[in-house]
Amino acid sequence: IAGPPGAGKSTISGRLHELLPEGTSEVVPMDGFHFDDIVLNRRGLRARKGAPETFDFAGFETLLKRIRSGEPDIAIPVFDRSLELSRAAAEVIGADTKFILVEGNYLLLDEEPWSRLAPLFDFTIFVDVPRGELERRLMERWRDHGKSDEDARAWIASNDMPNIERVLARRREADLVIGR
Repeated sequence: IAGPPGAGKSTISGRLHELLPEGTSEVVPMDGFHFDDIVLNRRGLRARKGAPETFDFAGFETLLKRIRSGEPDIAIPVFDRSLELSRAAAEVIGADTKFILVEGNYLLLDEEPWSRLAPLFDFTIFVDVPRGELERRLMERWRDHGKSDEDARAWIASNDMPNIERVLARRREADLVIGR
């Protein structure tokens, strides 16, 4: 389940998880692979947090391959937005899990190394939401996390909008497009 920031990927994947029979699905959020702010600062990428290069792609790809192989009890990290960091081993995927709902901005990004993920997905969904609605949702998100309107607008303009434009301009075809 891919789409730009603010499209509703987490909401949709969470709802699908609720609708599937209990114990048959797990959500795997790409956001669990955010580099920590300390790493981003060291690399000069803190101002671009959320861009493709601010994720541990190799770790994410390895996790998806492990899941695909059927390996039992795989621990996954989950991003905690209230703390602005990933919590290691926050969830565990059992070997009997039938539906893995992977969600993230760059799952359909047609750029290396992200394009290597394509064969790891059986079915893809792209959540397509008008830019104005994305901006409204992101303003709400950042307000809810304590940013002033001025700081939220600045972050959206300098960070979220470039990520949105990249997702929209450089995405591969999805099996299903929803949300317009």
